[in-house]
Amino acid sequence: MAALLGRHPRVWLFSALGLVFVLLGTGAVFQGASVGQARHASGGGPVASVTSEATPDPTAADAAEPAVAGRPVPEALPAATRLRTCSIAGPAADPRLMALKGYVLNAATGEVLFSREGDVPNRTGSVLKVLTASAAISVLGADYRLSTRVVEGTGPGTIVLVGGGDPTLSATGSSVYAGAPKLATLASEAKAAHNAKYPGTPITQVVLDANYWNPADKWDSTWKRSEQTIGYHSEVTALMVDGDRADPSRATSPRSTDPIGRAGTAFVKALGLPGVTVTRGAASSTSVLAEVQSQPVSSLIDFMLLTSDNTLAETLARVVSVKSGFGGSAVSLQQAIPSALNAFGVSTAGLAIRDGSGLSDVNGVPPAYIAQLMVKIKDGGQNLSVVYNSLPVSGKSGSLSSRFTGANAVARGKVIAKTGWIDTAYTLGGVINAADGTTLTFAFYAIGDGIQDSARAAIDTLTTSAYKCGDNLSNS
Repeated sequence: MAALLGRHPRVWLFSALGLVFVLLGTGAVFQGASVGQARHASGGGPVASVTSEATPDPTAADAAEPAVAGRPVPEALPAATRLRTCSIAGPAADPRLMALKGYVLNAATGEVLFSREGDVPNRTGSVLKVLTASAAISVLGADYRLSTRVVEGTGPGTIVLVGGGDPTLSATGSSVYAGAPKLATLASEAKAAHNAKYPGTPITQVVLDANYWNPADKWDSTWKRSEQTIGYHSEVTALMVDGDRADPSRATSPRSTDPIGRAGTAFVKALGLPGVTVTRGAASSTSVLAEVQSQPVSSLIDFMLLTSDNTLAETLARVVSVKSGFGGSAVSLQQAIPSALNAFGVSTAGLAIRDGSGLSDVNGVPPAYIAQLMVKIKDGGQNLSVVYNSLPVSGKSGSLSSRFTGANAVARGKVIAKTGWIDTAYTLGGVINAADGTTLTFAFYAIGDGIQDSARAAIDTLTTSAYKCGDNLSNS
């Protein structure tokens, strides 16, 4: 062996190393087999090294095993999102719309189907009247009535006509306001009550009290006086007759520069006492001689929204402010209206409320807020059904009666919404009963200096496109 090793040392060295490798490999195989048997017996968990100590609980070993670094595992997978394929990008890009702001919701699920700067506050036009109507429902209630009273003055012979914010008080029998209270009734009853209490003492003085809010706070600096002279809007005073219209039988009729004085003149005429002295002041007595009331707020809202009556909107907003404890000033509407709307559970953060009619171009309401409030209005809770039932219907009623024509006629009767128009915007916001049965709520604002009335038709086309898409509406 020694001679053989001497002659072939490398051969024997490699043979010996090979034998060692085989032996080591065989031991590893048997060790692996035993480990595999142990893992199988324990249900598949890792097995500790063989030592003289007791084998640890394999479940505990699993729990202690660290997660793979750099691979966080989400607690829950996100829900699948429906792929929607119906785009209204074409109608939304119509140049007649100038700068479009818009928002569309699935009213049932709350999903946002379409948004173009929908969260950004912007001018609303008369769509703002929906907020005023909702605030009036919240604070006043559907059955509340506005009162105009005559109370005793400082002594016999003096009476005070006290305005309570009712612009529908009528001096004629041909008012645009159905069922309006009559000034003649108020005058007759007041005269009879005074004469019964002070027989033989004639009425010689009439005091006009329009202090339900500050009578000087009657016109916003952002409103154009042409609204008054053309006949869309009166000055906002707590005492007036017939919405201060020159022709009470016409919705659009020039208004005066002194609604309080016009009401006083009409009252003296109704009294049949042309020689009395007329002054302005505040009532000091609470002794009521006569009182008349408006139709309920539900009826006033119906007329206001269908015809977009600016005077009703502004006076209702001021009454809401008074009844909410804010005093009735124009500036208080920034607090009073959002405060009233908070009752409906839609956040009012960021709303800029300059007036109650939407005439001001510094009002700021996101289209998203209109769409979200419209969900509540459509549901009808908290008496908001009054607002919903008063909205114009496409091709059927109110300011939408003559719209949605031609190719857009497919959506006639399917869009329930408030229209808006000022010199720098055309707007529409409300509810769409879509072709696929989905209820959508929406607001579209077409905004720009020099915008033309052709924007109305462009908004109708955009709204009809959303109607056709329904829940398949894509935000692309």
